Amino acid sequence: MTVTLQLPPNLQFTDEEFAQIVAVNKELRLELTAEGELIIMSPTGGETGNRNFDLLGQIWFWSNQNKLGKAFDSSTGFKLPNGATRSPDASWVRIQRWDALTLEQRKKFIPLCPDFAVELVSETDDVEETKAKMAEYLANGLQLGWLINPKDKQVIIYRPNLAPEVLQSPTSLSGEDVLTGFVLNLQQIFT
Repeated sequence: MTVTLQLPPNLQFTDEEFAQIVAVNKELRLELTAEGELIIMSPTGGETGNRNFDLLGQIWFWSNQNKLGKAFDSSTGFKLPNGATRSPDASWVRIQRWDALTLEQRKKFIPLCPDFAVELVSETDDVEETKAKMAEYLANGLQLGWLINPKDKQVIIYRPNLAPEVLQSPTSLSGEDVLTGFVLNLQQIFT
């Protein structure tokens, strides 16, 4: 479940102020929309946590083997070009883009949109809100995105300049030309 905290329109956080809010509320997952709304996301349940762990493990293993980029978990904040600070459930950035960041930029919310992002729909997530989040990633430079809905055994694939592609009960997903050679096995995620 997510809760959006409405803030006065004239109240805007700097990146440093938002980072301080996140730091003193470690038990919460927080995001900031481009419109300045503070989103509070509840912790996931055991089923979703286990699915997310499987997803992250597969991506980490592939990324660690090929060294083409850096993989990130759901606690990583990305400062998108539109001003939002978002945290996909899993994400990946090409090594050239990562290497172009300064050490200081790497320590803070990463000032770019990931090349690849996954949102895993939990029991309490609103699917339409998650679709809007995926569209936001695309509008900010995402090259490949997956919205995975285990309850419906459905995946929506997001690519630039193309309509989202809906797959029903796929057994695997290809990383295409973004995550070259990566294939996500959906068996554990869909059970």
